[in-house]
Amino acid sequence: MRILRLRLENWRNFRKLDINLQKRVFFVGPNASGKSNILDAIRFLQDVVSEGGGLREAVGRRQGVSKIRCLAARRQPDVALSVELGEGGNGVEWSYRLVFNQDNRSRPIVKEERVSNSGGAVLSRPDNEDEQDRERLAQTHLEQVSANKEFRPIVSFLNSMRYLHIVPQLIRDPHRYQVRERDFYGSDFLEQLVRTPERRREKRLAKITNALRIAVPQLKELKVVRDPTRGTPHLEGLWKHWRPNAGWQREDQFSDGTLRLLGLLWALLDGEGPLLLEEPELSLHSGVVQHIPKMFAHIAGRRGRQVIVSTHSAEILSDRSIALDEVFLLRPGPEGTDVTCAKDEEEIRILLEDKNITLGDVVIPKTTPQDSDQLGMFDQQ
Repeated sequence: MRILRLRLENWRNFRKLDINLQKRVFFVGPNASGKSNILDAIRFLQDVVSEGGGLREAVGRRQGVSKIRCLAARRQPDVALSVELGEGGNGVEWSYRLVFNQDNRSRPIVKEERVSNSGGAVLSRPDNEDEQDRERLAQTHLEQVSANKEFRPIVSFLNSMRYLHIVPQLIRDPHRYQVRERDFYGSDFLEQLVRTPERRREKRLAKITNALRIAVPQLKELKVVRDPTRGTPHLEGLWKHWRPNAGWQREDQFSDGTLRLLGLLWALLDGEGPLLLEEPELSLHSGVVQHIPKMFAHIAGRRGRQVIVSTHSAEILSDRSIALDEVFLLRPGPEGTDVTCAKDEEEIRILLEDKNITLGDVVIPKTTPQDSDQLGMFDQQ
């Protein structure tokens, strides 16, 4: 399954958002327009169903309902998220809708929770039991094993998602930071490698090494080892050197670009659910970046995996295999951010008739902040 449709109401930057998603999705917009917040809405549902999570925990991680609610929300202050799931060609298999707010003690409260399977209602809350015991509305049925049996495929799907935004410093020196299991930012990345069964890990590392050699020609080999004294996992790379076996380096000597690309390649091979990526172009050479969409297309085609990306990169969008319905433009305004699909913008369609113009040439200028050229005059007054 993949996410076919995402709807948000009063979620951070967005008063209303309603978009259909393909297997490959690119969100493009200026800083603070809400690209990360769209990905975070999907992660929110995963936080609800994850072990140790739940509605209260998911809201708490985002500092409360008041921090989540769109600043432009007025008459309808409730926050709502809806997803439709399916395999694409077979239509919508599952749909889930959650509406919540907070009570007078700032606790998150379910206002509405609905589940349907192939168009038939499976769950509709509040129900009679909720009306008799309002405390039940402090939890979703989605997070409760005793209540979600009839729609557990949704739970499994949400748990299968992966979000990645590797911070190289966390990989190089995880002891300086709080290490979290399956950390989005990579503090436990080396532990993830070690926990992977050896045969599977070595097979993946062989594929990753072959790919990394394209971007880092000096790299010959990768391996995972444990420090014999402290038991700490390390990633070692063998680099070309005039002395045999003298070129071994550990992860603390890898460049930011090497670590980020390595993490991206591992994430593409790890798991089957949707992969959410924040600006995968960071720290990478433009000659490498322009081939990233092809990797996503290969993964989507071969493994059926959905890849959802936020980006500022014209190089990523220069790939001519990217279809217009895979790209969404975010434009901030006084009443929140508007999101439009590139295929719905006639000007973009007309400009792309010129074979010398790429999607990046058209889309990036459309999402550049007005008066950004004034930054060049910083400190001149």
